[in-house]
Amino acid sequence: MICSSPDKGICLPYLYLLCYSAKFESLSVHLLHLVYQREGFAMADPPVFSLFCTSILLLSLLHLSSAADTLSSVQSIREGETLVSPGRKFELGFFSAGSSKNSFLGIWPMVSPETVVWVANRNSPLTDSNGTLEISNEGELVLLNRSKSIIWSTNSTKVFRNPVAQLLDSGNLVLREHSSSDSAYYSWQSFDYPSDTVLVGMTVGWNFRTRLEHRLTSWRSMDDPSPGDYACRYKIDALPQIEIVSNDSVKVFRTGPWNGVRFGRMSRGPTTVVKPIFVYNGTDAYFAIETKGDITAKVTLNPDGVLQCLLLKNGSTKWDLRYTVPYDPCDRYGHCGANGMCRVNQSPTCLCLQGFMPKSQEEWDMLNSAGGCIRKVPLNCSRREGFMKLSQVKLPDLVDVQLFKNMSLEECRVECQKNCSCMAYANSDIREAGCLLWFGNLIDIREIESDDYDQYLFLRLPASELDSVHSLSKKLVTITVASVISGLLIVGTTLSIIWKRRMKSRGLPSGMDDIDLPLYDFATVAVATNHFSQTNKLGAGGFGSVYKGTLSTGQEVAVKRLSKYSGQGPDEFMNEVLLIARLQHRNLVGLVGCCIEGEERMLIYEYMPNKSLDYFIFDHDRSSSLAWKRRFDIVLGIARGLLYLHQDSKLQVIHRDLKTSNILLDADMNPKISDFGLARIFHGDDTEEETRRIVGTYGYMSPEYAFDGKFSVKSDVFSFGVLLLEIVSSKRNREFQHPDHHHTLLGHAWLLWSEGRAMELIDETVRASFIESQAERCIQVGLLCVQKFPEDRPTISSVILMLANEGAILPLPKEPGFFGERSSSSSDAYLVKEESNTNNVVTVTLPEGR
Repeated sequence: MICSSPDKGICLPYLYLLCYSAKFESLSVHLLHLVYQREGFAMADPPVFSLFCTSILLLSLLHLSSAADTLSSVQSIREGETLVSPGRKFELGFFSAGSSKNSFLGIWPMVSPETVVWVANRNSPLTDSNGTLEISNEGELVLLNRSKSIIWSTNSTKVFRNPVAQLLDSGNLVLREHSSSDSAYYSWQSFDYPSDTVLVGMTVGWNFRTRLEHRLTSWRSMDDPSPGDYACRYKIDALPQIEIVSNDSVKVFRTGPWNGVRFGRMSRGPTTVVKPIFVYNGTDAYFAIETKGDITAKVTLNPDGVLQCLLLKNGSTKWDLRYTVPYDPCDRYGHCGANGMCRVNQSPTCLCLQGFMPKSQEEWDMLNSAGGCIRKVPLNCSRREGFMKLSQVKLPDLVDVQLFKNMSLEECRVECQKNCSCMAYANSDIREAGCLLWFGNLIDIREIESDDYDQYLFLRLPASELDSVHSLSKKLVTITVASVISGLLIVGTTLSIIWKRRMKSRGLPSGMDDIDLPLYDFATVAVATNHFSQTNKLGAGGFGSVYKGTLSTGQEVAVKRLSKYSGQGPDEFMNEVLLIARLQHRNLVGLVGCCIEGEERMLIYEYMPNKSLDYFIFDHDRSSSLAWKRRFDIVLGIARGLLYLHQDSKLQVIHRDLKTSNILLDADMNPKISDFGLARIFHGDDTEEETRRIVGTYGYMSPEYAFDGKFSVKSDVFSFGVLLLEIVSSKRNREFQHPDHHHTLLGHAWLLWSEGRAMELIDETVRASFIESQAERCIQVGLLCVQKFPEDRPTISSVILMLANEGAILPLPKEPGFFGERSSSSSDAYLVKEESNTNNVVTVTLPEGR
C-alpha cells in the first residue's frame, strides 16, 4: 500500500512533493500514476481529480519560470529555460556556439543573445542538451549532465541555510542568502571568474586580501568557448602593467609600467562614454571600465589575442567598436627586438637606440628586426660614461630591473652610474620620488604619441658615443646658423609672401602693424610652467595640453601648447593669434603672447583661476555654489561677448565652437569666451557662408550647420541657446536622460514648456534663490535661440534686450532643432565630416558575431 491515509486525495500532493524535494521529478509523476491505479481512484471523481490537477500544477510551478531572475533550492534550469535579470538586461541559459554541438551554460545581453559574455563550464562541455542547473543540498550551484554527475560547481567558501542564485542587471550571477541581497553576503559571484569579457563592475587584476586573480582568457575559437591561447592579465613585477600573453608565457602586448597616474600605453584611451579605470594600492590592483548613460560596455579578448572595447547603446543590437589593443605594429611586443625602438609613423619603423647597431644588418635590410641591436662600443664602466635622455617613449619591459621607491631622479642616476651593469634608469613615479634601474637588454621600447607624457628614459652610453652626440649637435648648430645667415633674405622674402597669401586665404588683413603681441621664447615658457610638469597641467583637449605658468614678472598665465599630433594645425593656431590679438572685450579671454619656435606653437592667455563653466554646472557639489544671480550674470556676460563678436568689433566673427568648456571664469566668476581656433570672419554684407569642413561638438551645433555646412551669426545664437538651457538646468544637452522619453535637454525643455511646467527645468539647488519670472524668461529665450530654422531665431542684440528688460514682450518659441533626432540608443553622438579639430571622436561601427 503506497498511501494508507483515509483521505487518499490529500496524500497525493504530499507524495509528489516528497519525491520532488529528493530531486526525482519524473519518479514523482510515475508514483502519482501508480497510486491511481493501485488505490482505484476514479479519474472522474471531481474532488480527487481536482487535487490531482493541483499536484500537476505544483509540478509545473516548481520548474523555473522563463521570466524569473532568481533560482531557489527547489528549482532547476534545463535546456530552453533561462534566468532574466530584473531589468531584462542580461539572460542566463544554455547555448551552443556556432556550428558546435556541445552545450554550455552562459550569460548574454538580452538584445544581443549571440554575444556571450560569461561561460560556466568552459572546460567541461555538455555533449547533449540534457544539462541541469540547480542548487545542491550543500548549498552550491551545480551543473549536472544527463547522468546527474556534477560537471561544474561554484565551490563557494560560505554555506548558507537557504541559498538562492540571482542574475543581476550588471550581468553578475550571484549566490546569496535568500533573506539578504547585500553583496557582502555573496558566497560566490561570476564576476570573480571572468571568461573572455569584462563588463562594467568587473575587474581584471588582483585582490591582495583574498589573493584571488581575475584574468581574461580568450575562446579557443568562435565555435568553441573553452580556454584558448591568449590571456589578459594584470602582471605585477617591480611595478604593475597589463599584458596580453599567449600560451600563458609568451608576451603579445603590454601597456608599459604604472607611472603613478596611468600606464605607459593604452591605445585609444578613454572616450566621453567609456572610461578605463586603473587601481594600484595596498589592497587591490586591477583594470576596470565605467560608462556614462544607459549604455552596455564590454572589453573582450578575441581568439586571435586582440583586446576590444565595444559599446551597446540602449535600444541597439549592434556593438560599436571604440578601441583595440594591439592597435598598430609597434604595439606588438618586442617588434624591433632588443635595444631597438619602434616608430609607428616613420620609415623604417624600427631603429636601433643611440650607441647600438643591428645584430644582423642583413636581416634588418630584409625588414626583419626581431634579432634586435647590440652595442657599437662596449661599456667599460669609466667615469666618462654618461646618459642620453629619451622622451616620449614607452619604458622598456620590466625584465631584470630594480625598484627604489624613495630615491630621487638624481640619486637614481648616481646609483646607475656606479653599477657597471646598469643599462638605463627612469623615474618610476611621475608624481613623486621613485627609481627604476634596468640591467641587460632593453626590450619593447616604442615612441608615445603624446606631448604630455612626463616619464623619461636615460640610456647609458660610452664616452665615445656621448662625444659623437655632442659633436653632431655642435655641427648641426653651426650648419644651421650658417644656413640661416646666408639665406636670411631669401627666407624672409619667402615667409613674407607665404604670410600674405595665408592671411588673404583666411580672409584676414595681411598687415600686422596694428597688432602688438609679445613673442616669448621656448626657454622662458618652459621655466614659467616648471618645464611643463604634470603638477602644472590644467587640462587637455584635441589641440594638446594647457599648463599654468608664472612669468618672470609674476603674472600668472595659462599656456596652451599645440600638440604636433593635434588636428589643429598652423592655420587654426594663426587664426586664433590674429583674432584674439585684435579682439578686446571684458567677456573675451585675453591673449598675453605666443611662442613660435621650431615645431612649438603655444598661446599664452591670462590665467582663469575658476577654470571653465562646465567644471561648475555639471558637478552636483560645485553647481550648488552657483546661485541664481551668478548664473544670470554669466548668461548676460556670454551674450555681451557674442554681441561684441557679431556686431561691435571691427571684425564680424562667428565663433563656431561655443560650448561650456570654452567659457572660462575669472577670479570674480566673470565669463570669458575662449578658443577661437575655428572662428571665421564675415566681410561687408556677408550674412551666411557654406563649408564642406564641418567642425564642432554636435550637441551645440545648429541643424543647418551640422547637416548642410551653412553657418552665420544665427549658428552662434543656437549654441548660446543650448548654453543658456544647460546653465539654468545644470544638465548636459547630449547626455541628458529621462525615464519617460529619449529627447535631449532641448526636447525635454520644449515638452515642459508646452505643458506649462517650464519651472521644473530649473536646477533644484537654485530654486530657493531664483526669481521665477526671470527664470521663465531665460527658458523662453533659450528655446527661441534653438529653434530649427535660423530665420526664427533672434539676433544676439535682441537676446540681451529680452533678458535684461523685465517688461519686454517675448514671442512664443517654435519646436527646437533636433527635437526628434535622438532615439533611445543615442546617448552620445558626434558629427564629424571630413575632419574635426575639436574633441570629437570618429566612431567605427563593426558588428561582432559569436
